[in-house]
Amino acid sequence: MNRPARARARWLLVVVFAIGMAWVEAASVYYLRVTVDRLDPYQANPLPMSGILEQVELVREAATLVMLLTVGMLAGRTGRTRLGYTAIAFGVWDIAYYVFLKVICDWPTSLFDWDVLFLLPLPWWGPVLAPVCIAVLMIVWGTLVSQRAVRSPARSVASTLWWRLNWLGVALALYVFMADSLRAVQEGLAATRTVLPTSFNWSVFVVALVLMAAPVVHVASETAAFPGGTRETGTTRRDPTSKP
Repeated sequence: MNRPARARARWLLVVVFAIGMAWVEAASVYYLRVTVDRLDPYQANPLPMSGILEQVELVREAATLVMLLTVGMLAGRTGRTRLGYTAIAFGVWDIAYYVFLKVICDWPTSLFDWDVLFLLPLPWWGPVLAPVCIAVLMIVWGTLVSQRAVRSPARSVASTLWWRLNWLGVALALYVFMADSLRAVQEGLAATRTVLPTSFNWSVFVVALVLMAAPVVHVASETAAFPGGTRETGTTRRDPTSKP
């Protein structure tokens, strides 16, 4: 099996894993919401969890992130492709999760329904459409990185302008998701569990989304500039098995 075929096979396996994991996530969330009588989380006291249930849910969320990161680490062969496969797994998992919740309990009723996205470190609130947009970006970037053998000149990824823009976008998006919780945290962590947001700052979120798209634009431009695939120190490497 040649290199592109192996990359496609790994991509498919990661997607299948993420879809299966999304069903488990959707089923777990359904059981939890039935237990606390919150099939639609947007209502008074949206997170009525007490005792061991809250700790179990927090650990479950952390474990979910560990699983998504682990599959990316196993699928990739370099630091860049490992991050790419992790992004694919996360994006597919997130979108499929909402699809399966719709199948299981007919929620969300629209892409603008409010949802509690995460509980760590504080509750994140946002319309379903917001995390789906981010998930699409992650899938596109991860696919470009994992399926194209394009290498940038040796340097720290974190030091590039593209990634600085991305991290600025991530920070803005996190602020938008946690804005209501951040305002309530001065009254104690317990107060953040009863927050019910009334508006979503779409203008700031769109700016954040554009900034987060910077690495996608960068990788796409690399791919267009070097359609043959691999670039090392400004030259294209030819397959040694091919004929001159």
